[in-house]
Amino acid sequence: MKRLSIALDGPSGAGKSTLARMVAEHFRLIYVDTGALYRCVALYVLRKNADIGDLPDMAGLLPEIDIELTYDAAGAQRMILNGEDVTDDIRSPEVTRAASVVSALPPVREFLLSMQRGMAEKYDVIMDGRDIGTVVLPNAGLKVFLTATPESRAKRRYLELVEKDIETTLDEVLSDMIERDKKDIERELAPLVAAEDSVLLDTTKLGLSESFSALCEIIASRFGI
Repeated sequence: MKRLSIALDGPSGAGKSTLARMVAEHFRLIYVDTGALYRCVALYVLRKNADIGDLPDMAGLLPEIDIELTYDAAGAQRMILNGEDVTDDIRSPEVTRAASVVSALPPVREFLLSMQRGMAEKYDVIMDGRDIGTVVLPNAGLKVFLTATPESRAKRRYLELVEKDIETTLDEVLSDMIERDKKDIERELAPLVAAEDSVLLDTTKLGLSESFSALCEIIASRFGI
């Protein structure tokens, strides 16, 4: 039985995770937040005070890492790192910056690739990240590239962090976002780029409900659901 699969790619702060969760609930899909997987690895490395850019150090730490994706009673994805729920911890600005570095390392990507593909083989999924349509699920039934201006994305991310009582400023968030965009686009391994057969959805001028409706229309049209 061929599983339904949706690849949702785009830059940081484009709203991928929020929209993917909403779509998963609406169409009864399994949501896989691949960015959270890299954040878990980054958090573990930071806690070990290891050099994130040191390839041998990183490769040596990977066997110590056990990541589980679970779901709470409300259907929200929870990230479990070596038995600890780190769902909130992985959203700090420090982990965000570290995750951008970690996600460009070949051993880390290989470490997580089989986990991601395994989920798509078992379930009907919507999976978000930066290279889902180009690398992780190149044969996905639908590929959507979600984007918005850096200023718009920074404002959204800033409000999320404030709501979680994480101290930062809008300027800091924008600066971090521009830097991360540059790293994601310029990295040699699986750079951030829209798949040739992806559908572009720009949400710069759209609110959350409008973005959700637009994405649902694309999905319904493709799969007839």
